[in-house]
Amino acid sequence: MNPAPVTHYENFPVASWLCPPRLRAPIAAIYHFARTADDLADEGHATAGQRLADLQSYRQDLAAAAAAQAPSARWPQVFGPLASAIAAHDLPLNLLTDLLDAFEQDVAMTRDHATFAHRAALLDYCRRSANPVGRLLLHLYGVHDAQALAQSDAVCSALQLINFWQDLSVDLPRGRHYLSDADCAAHGVARADLAALRRSAASDALIMDCAAWARALMLEGAPLVHRLPGRVGWELRLVVQGGLAVLGQVQALGGASLQLRPRLCAWHLPGMLWRAALM
Repeated sequence: MNPAPVTHYENFPVASWLCPPRLRAPIAAIYHFARTADDLADEGHATAGQRLADLQSYRQDLAAAAAAQAPSARWPQVFGPLASAIAAHDLPLNLLTDLLDAFEQDVAMTRDHATFAHRAALLDYCRRSANPVGRLLLHLYGVHDAQALAQSDAVCSALQLINFWQDLSVDLPRGRHYLSDADCAAHGVARADLAALRRSAASDALIMDCAAWARALMLEGAPLVHRLPGRVGWELRLVVQGGLAVLGQVQALGGASLQLRPRLCAWHLPGMLWRAALM
């Protein structure tokens, strides 16, 4: 089954003047790979079984592209450029497959009405759904030290969490639960109330606690902006400030993001290229 046409590639600043010209093609290839996989997992009206089958075919095409073999003809706009980027820049294949693992997990958890038990489980999901994008970009910029990777992971995980907390009113009716069981229990919030989007003082406290967690994680990774030279440092500054601006909108609602999505201006989202499929 073919995915719905993709119309939101413009959310990824592949032509940003902050991006060095020599890296625009591989960055665009990474983004189109992640965005298309996310659409297979989330867009249109396919069944969970069809989505998982499509993602498996997509995974096979990735393996073919990485091995310099011909992929299927289903996604030429993805795997032609990606094969070139893998060959030219030695992109780590495990980071690309991690993204697919996360998309498959999303499909399966939504199908099974599953929830995350605790924050550690949610961060493990972020490790595969968001952190690979930051690591791939650092790879392209030639940054490989452990501290930089850890700080990039913190920024990317924070961005993923911020996206969850701004999209509660959209995700919960679709059966996507990112508020963990442990957090819900700690605040005395029932799953049934969340599913019905019933706001209360307890749900407000739950959301604000999770938002504070995301902010702390972002600030943990933010010092990376001072360690990256030139354009990539400025790009990351925009990422951090954009993420914090979005989070500020969530926190300003005082928990009302359970029922409505924050109204975001274009300037809130500059440079969000350290996450692949969050918007």
